Amino acid sequence: MMPRPASVLSALLMVTLLAPAQPAAAQPTTLTLLTHDSFYLPDEVIEAFEAEHGVDLQVLPAGDAGAMVNQAILTADRPLADVLFGIDNTFLSRALAADIFEPYRSPALEAVPAELVLDAEHRVTPIDVADVCLNIDRAVFEAEGLPLPTALTDLLDPALAGRLVVENPATSSPGLAFLLTTIAVFGDPGYLDFWAALRANDVLVVDGWSAAYYTHFTVGSGGEGDRPLVVSYSTSPAADVFFSESAKTEPDSGSIAPPGQTFRQIEFVGILIGAKQRELAQKFVDFMLGTTFQEDIPLQMFVYPANNRAKLPDLFEQFAEQPKDSVEMNPNEIEANRERWIEAWTEVVLR
Repeated sequence: MMPRPASVLSALLMVTLLAPAQPAAAQPTTLTLLTHDSFYLPDEVIEAFEAEHGVDLQVLPAGDAGAMVNQAILTADRPLADVLFGIDNTFLSRALAADIFEPYRSPALEAVPAELVLDAEHRVTPIDVADVCLNIDRAVFEAEGLPLPTALTDLLDPALAGRLVVENPATSSPGLAFLLTTIAVFGDPGYLDFWAALRANDVLVVDGWSAAYYTHFTVGSGGEGDRPLVVSYSTSPAADVFFSESAKTEPDSGSIAPPGQTFRQIEFVGILIGAKQRELAQKFVDFMLGTTFQEDIPLQMFVYPANNRAKLPDLFEQFAEQPKDSVEMNPNEIEANRERWIEAWTEVVLR
């Protein structure tokens, strides 16, 4: 190739210098999700939302549900996130009274049963449902001839002394749900008499579900625990099979869910007031109610989808159970009495 004349090279240099700089590749917008420590979704589900909307989803764990709500309230003037997921009906009124959510009615709510929508202003949107109940180690109960509890009062049977582990309602969501169940069944203050009798029957109280299920429950601990009876979820037997990675064809655990003596937890998502990415936050709420998300959460968080069009996995159809007549206490009643109920429970059971 022949060299260019100097005058031509100079002209080309000037054009290069005067040409506007090419913009750098646009960075994806960040959408921040504040949630509890039990939240989990596989990368491919999150990446599907990110790819569709050109967004980077940042998940910010904030402890258990109570700690998460408290943190959101304390930082309401400068919210840590755009969206909050994992608030349930035991803490709902506290958040609504603190006015931390802005209203948004997702079009996907058409597929959600009306009884799950607890806020008429749509400041929160129901995403999933789970029922807190008793779980047993079927093999231990059969081998030792232990009587199956068919009502909460059966837990006071001397034959079940030292067999039950429960979670502290002051530090655990299922623990609080179980406490609320006993209040619904026995009344106030009648529930305290039940708990006093349960203490006399050597009930074990631990801080959280993980310690109860994986340390003390004989199934969850792989036989290392000392309690064949635990407060857990009606979906736990399905999880027992799932996490055995095909080693089991049926669960070692079973759920005991007497009608009217279990507690229905509903988890919600809400857009925080002051969200930097309000429109994307709305899209994320829609995404959480969509069938992709809803059909994935049963085997990720072992809860039932709120969307009644979502197909359940075979494991749920086989081994999970949705109890009938679960306790569904008014969130305002819970908020008005929660601290008093827990304090009275603590005096009777732990002191």
